[in-house]
Formats: sequence, structure tokens, C-alpha cells
Amino acid sequence: MADCLPFRSTGFFTDLISDYIEEKKNLKPFYNRFPSIDNFKAQIEEKSKSYDQDNRKGLVEVLTNQYKSLSTSEETQQHIDLLIENSTYTVTTGHQLNLFTGPLYFLYKIVSTINLAKQLKEKYPDDNFVPIYWMASEDHDFDEINFFNFKQNKLEWKKDAEGAVGHLSTYGLEELSKTIEKEFGKSDNAEYLKGLFKVAYLEHETLASATQFLANELFGEYGLVVLDADDAILKTMFTKHIKNDLQYHTAFRQTEKQADKLADLGYNIQVNPREINLFYMHESIRERIVKQDDRYLVIDSELSFSEQEILDFVDEHPERFSPNVVMRPLYQEVILPNLAYIGGGGELAYWLELKSLYEAESVTFPILMLRNSVLLYSDKTAKKLKKLDTEIKDLFLTPDALEAKQTKKNSSIDIDFQSQKEILEKQFTDLYELAEKTDQSFYGAVAAQEKKQKNGLDHLEKRLLKAQKRKLKDENERVLELQRMLFPNQSLQERTFNFSEIYLDYGDELIPKLMEELNPFQFEFLCLELTIYNTKS
Repeated sequence: MADCLPFRSTGFFTDLISDYIEEKKNLKPFYNRFPSIDNFKAQIEEKSKSYDQDNRKGLVEVLTNQYKSLSTSEETQQHIDLLIENSTYTVTTGHQLNLFTGPLYFLYKIVSTINLAKQLKEKYPDDNFVPIYWMASEDHDFDEINFFNFKQNKLEWKKDAEGAVGHLSTYGLEELSKTIEKEFGKSDNAEYLKGLFKVAYLEHETLASATQFLANELFGEYGLVVLDADDAILKTMFTKHIKNDLQYHTAFRQTEKQADKLADLGYNIQVNPREINLFYMHESIRERIVKQDDRYLVIDSELSFSEQEILDFVDEHPERFSPNVVMRPLYQEVILPNLAYIGGGGELAYWLELKSLYEAESVTFPILMLRNSVLLYSDKTAKKLKKLDTEIKDLFLTPDALEAKQTKKNSSIDIDFQSQKEILEKQFTDLYELAEKTDQSFYGAVAAQEKKQKNGLDHLEKRLLKAQKRKLKDENERVLELQRMLFPNQSLQERTFNFSEIYLDYGDELIPKLMEELNPFQFEFLCLELTIYNTKS
């Protein structure tokens, strides 16, 4: 069972994203092509001409090396092998190295990407399409990724960390593994999850290798290719663009211009570019590069370069230059034969600031696709909703609005004073006709009286609603409790829940069900009912 809602009507998406998927004309200058299956034909043609086909050899070499320590599925290996061919393209999503996948939408991003590759292959059988999960291994925001939520508890990896998170040692996760042992229980599904966590985080040395194993374990059978772009071979392909950022500040100039245009249209700006959008990264250091006078400095370090010295250093050690949020998308599109990026609303918001940067750098701008968003609920919850005569879409209302709607629906008396208001308006229409035959002062008195009486009706309506809310409190509370369960802290489930909480009930049927139901071209919010089968406890 599945229901769909327009993204705008959910109340959880910005006007920018809603306007984008509704193809508002004012946003067309900010992207290349709208994400329709037919538009991929022109995207393929453009990318085939702009992509440096020589990059394929290095890309396959890096992936082959990274997969040596993984159990590679036949589907994934085939995709890696196909990347050497000029008729093979990628579709990509990216995500932070959140502990144990982090929020539930990690799954939705990857499922959307895999399903997009499948649909493109059906539409364009002469070409090949590889789903890529780009690990954000160079990020350094440890506090954003060192936990996951499980049944309203924050399971946290407590560690002093600095530098790129992908380099972090997994040492110290034994304690968290012991906590998980207690929290998850003893069902068959729980035992699988506990074993998955142990193998991923206690048998792999770094957070990057642990995350790569985990994503491969969950999605390898579908041909997902997991890429860690923190690699010297791949960075070598990007040196020209690194130098452009250092010398000419191309990213800053182009992105600031686009951001200003979006702001002029009334949209909030997601990211603000810096003059230099690169970090210096080595061992446990990842610090910003800034230019002061004629010198290039690394913040909080003794490192200092002249212009020629830093340009030479780019050639010698490209792996030590790490792109920030503005440059990372460009890096992705340079090294991959990529057609589309699948991301959440916040990600697409900053991608919409970048198109002119790609034009300046002669790189094809990808098709931007909003990932699928899903609310999962059990068949037991569906039965409760039916008993309460409530639709799943009602739970997207604010708690006050939901309670008011339930009260009006279940009240034995009519709380809606609309008919009385219409009678009042008819009476005042007659009075206005009379007032027009007198003077302006009388007309003003009629208007004031109309406003007073309408306010009075509104006040009475609110009083009556408040009284009925008290009378129906127990019944309303049952609906509000369901809302709190599915929208923790009045936020979307997918932004709070970890997949483990869902997996305990649905087990290995969860991902296949998502693969079946999520259509990357269906730009609506999906409400998906799942059936809980008995599991051993």
C-alpha cells in the first residue's frame, strides 16, 4: 500500500525545491536539463563530448584497487569493468560517512540511484549506466557523523577527532558495539545487524573502509559501486581546476554571482563560496588554504607557499588538496562520466548555485534529481489510522492543525461557522447598498460593525473548538501519539530514524521493497505501508 503527496503540501520542503520540481520558469537558468527520462538523451550526447575519456583508465584502476579487500558481487564487478568503455556513464549520489549509515534517507538516496541506472538502461539499451555512491571521506565534521539514533536513543562514538573523517581509525568502537548488543535485542534480524556492525567497524581499520564495506554489503547485489575519491590518481585528473581556484578564484566569482541571482529571486542561499575553496589535507590535518598578500597559507599551521611553489606542489602532491562543498561537485563531474546527481533538498539547493562555474570550467553540468522521500509505517499503524478515521496524509499537518481537524470531524456538533459567516455577509451586503445612498461616515460605520461581528464569530468558533478539544481529548491523543511516533520531534522520519530500527521488524525484505516501490522520476513524497512478519525473539 502506498500513497503519494506533493512535496510542497508536506510542509517539509523549501519553496526553492518545490519550485524546481514544479519546473518554475524563473529557475531554468540555474540548471542544465530537467530530470525527465527523455532529457537524458541530450545529456548523454553532451557528456560524451566533454568528458576526458582518458580518465576512465585511472578510475577503473582506483576502483579495482579499492575493491580488492571487499567481497565484490558479479553485478558490481561488471559495472566496474564496463567503466572502461566510452558508452558507459554513471549516475551518482553522495553522503557523509555517518555511523551505521546515519539517517534512514541514506538508503533512499542509494535506492533512487540504482533504480535510475536501471531505468536509463531500459530506455537507452545501447549505453551502460553505473550507480555510484560517492563517499564523503574528506569531510571533517566529526560531530555530524559520529552517532545514529535508535528508538529515541543517541548511540554515539565518543572520540577526539580531527582531520578528514575517512582517515579516522575505528579504534574505540568496541564500547559502542557492546551498547548495540544490549539495545538491539536477540531476534534473528537483531543478530544480523549486530554482526554487520562488528564486521564493518571492528574488522576495518578506518571509517572510510568500514563505510565502503557496509554500503557494499547492503547494496552490492544491485551493482552499486562505492567510490572513495580521496586518491592521488583521481586528484591528478583535477589539477587544472585546483590551480584555477588558487590563481583565478573561478569558483568564488562564478558561484557568488549565481547565489546573488537566487537571492534576488527571494530564495535562501545554501552555501557561500570562499575566495579559495580548497583545504590542505595530510595525515590528521585538513585546514583551509587562504591567500594573504602574495602568499598562500594553511590556517593553524606553519605552511606557507608562493604562487609558483603552491602550483608546483599541486603537481607533486594533488592528493593533499581537498575540495570543499563548492568544489567537490566539480571534482565529481571531472573524474566521472556522470549524467545525474541524486540528492536531498539541501544538496540540490547548493548545486543550483554552481551552473556558471561548470560553464567557466568547460564541464557538463549534471541533471539534478531530488532523491525519493518516504514515510514508512506498519500495517498495524494503518489499522489504527483506519479505526480513528484518519488518513496518513493528515499526519503531515502541524499537531494543532491535526487536533483541530480531528475535533471537527469527530464532534457531534458543527464547529464550522462558515454558514453563519455567509449569512452575516449577505446581511452586510444589503447594509452596504443602503450606506451608498447616505454618506461616507455611515459606510465606515457599517464596515466597522461587519469586522466586529466577524471577529465575534471567529472568537466563538475558537471557544467552541477549544471546548470540544477538551471533550475529545482521549480520542485526539491517540492520533497525536501516532504522529509523534512517525514524526519524531515534528521532523521527517527519514531524517531521524536509522535503518536498523526499521530492519528489526522487516529484515531482509526492507531493501527489496524499497527497490520495488521507489521511482526516481516520481517527484512526490511516498507514504509506504509495510507488513510486519513474525521474527524470532
